[in-house]
Amino acid sequence: MKRITLLSAVVLTLALMTRAQVKYDNHFFNKTLRIDYYHIGDAASELITLDEVYEYDGWAGSKKNLIDPFNNGAYYYKVYDIPSGTVLFSRGFDSYFKEYQTTTKAIQGTKRTYHESALVPMPKRAFRFSIEKRDRSGGMNEVFADTIDPSNLYIIKETPKHSGVKVSRTRISGDPATSLDLVILGDGYSAAEQKKFERDLKRYADVFLSHEPFKRYKNKINIYGVFHPSEESGIDEPGANMYKRNLLGTRFYSLGSERYILTEENKVMRDLAGHVPYDAVYIMCNSPRYGGGGIYNLYSTFTSDNQFSGYVFLHEFGHSFAGLADEYYTSDVAYNEFYPEGVEPAEPNLTRLMDPMNLKWKHLQTPGIQLPTLWNKEEYDGMDVAWQKERRELNNRIAELKRSKAPEREIAALQAEYAKKDKERSQRADRFLETSPLAGKVGAFEGSGYASKGLYRPMVDCLMFTKGIKPFCRVCEEHMEMVIRHFTE
Repeated sequence: MKRITLLSAVVLTLALMTRAQVKYDNHFFNKTLRIDYYHIGDAASELITLDEVYEYDGWAGSKKNLIDPFNNGAYYYKVYDIPSGTVLFSRGFDSYFKEYQTTTKAIQGTKRTYHESALVPMPKRAFRFSIEKRDRSGGMNEVFADTIDPSNLYIIKETPKHSGVKVSRTRISGDPATSLDLVILGDGYSAAEQKKFERDLKRYADVFLSHEPFKRYKNKINIYGVFHPSEESGIDEPGANMYKRNLLGTRFYSLGSERYILTEENKVMRDLAGHVPYDAVYIMCNSPRYGGGGIYNLYSTFTSDNQFSGYVFLHEFGHSFAGLADEYYTSDVAYNEFYPEGVEPAEPNLTRLMDPMNLKWKHLQTPGIQLPTLWNKEEYDGMDVAWQKERRELNNRIAELKRSKAPEREIAALQAEYAKKDKERSQRADRFLETSPLAGKVGAFEGSGYASKGLYRPMVDCLMFTKGIKPFCRVCEEHMEMVIRHFTE
């Protein structure tokens, strides 16, 4: 078992002391409330309105650790006891809406509506449900609150079901309340592809359980699969003018990024996931293209049949489950100032290095290492920026061929060329970073969080930085382990 550092032990001890004040059985039934709401607005405005509330049997989360201690995510939702004002339950999260707020359309004033859900253990009496948002200084401010009474006649008691659903109990290790419960939903699998879904499900469960730190905790992990056929095979590719009748509505080109896969069908996703107890949701998209996405405490997506699908599967889980930041900075993204200047990011693996004497991950810092840590950044940038330009051109050509209904052999040939070059670039990057004299050391390496300057990552390479099934850096792995413990105690 990995040793926990002194600082981490102190953090966990303080968190446990806080959480011990809330006794589950005193305040909650062994049930779940799913609170659905709409998130509406643009870059300058924000409105939240309640939709519906559902009641499910059982609570999949920890009954010991009810208060989220990680101070991560742009938002928190909280359950307050009304008579005392005590916080009984909390969870940090990010949202599709929050990402949309950073886009050019949102800045120009185009308003959008997103459907979201909060899962909370069911209180025994009326409670105050609150959503708080992080401001530029890191403080949390309430943006929505309402009183919810669990005895309300209009709470939906019938668990949403879809006919044709098949549940696979891929790995069951124990009680959901003391296990990490993952559900993998399939999208873009036709009825004739059910066996393919089952094979893909097993393959990625094996990828997950063979990678640290999940391998250490495999006896505390439950993995479920939920299959519901889509009318057509595959998912949407708007850039290629290709649309599929897929149940969950996953699509490439989310927020304008050709590789970013998200869905706006939150209610369908929650209904399908609700067939099993779950702490985290994966959506496995039936596609050979490279792509995926992950939003903290919402869901993650990945494609089933790309040469980098295993990497995407693990990388996006880093976002959605542990709230880890992207450490790359040369690829195109749709965001504007995702991490504002002068503000220390909440994510555990990203820093502005505003106080080098108190590095965010100082307890893991390599003794004597220089801060900031100079590395062969210019050489890496020259290599990677050139590839990103070629990559964009190849992707645009592939999309154009698809839009123009070019012969399949012509499209396949260009896709094969792209895949070959992408693999070669990844291998060059790995060799470059593996042979760095700073490989394996923890410092503050400039270039991270979509920014070439001013943001720093902990190590020269990490699963959150470059492609390939490789280790999380020490900072990411430690944080991931703490989150797993939060859910499994």
